[in-house]
Amino acid sequence: MAELIRTNDVALIAVVEGLLQEAEIPVHVADRHASVIEGSVNFLQMRILVPDERADEARELITDAELGQWLRT
Repeated sequence: MAELIRTNDVALIAVVEGLLQEAEIPVHVADRHASVIEGSVNFLQMRILVPDERADEARELITDAELGQWLRT
């Protein structure tokens, strides 16, 4: 799995997750519940993960949606 985004911004997670699902790219949000329990310290952030073979396509989709600044390199 390729990690695309790491954040505790639930709105960003929801938007990106929706974009990927609409494009039928399998997406997993790791640590969704743990980050809520942890609070705002940013120790444990949610992560958007996609299959390695779909990572380039997902990155392009996120960039086209003008959210590329959030992508991990």
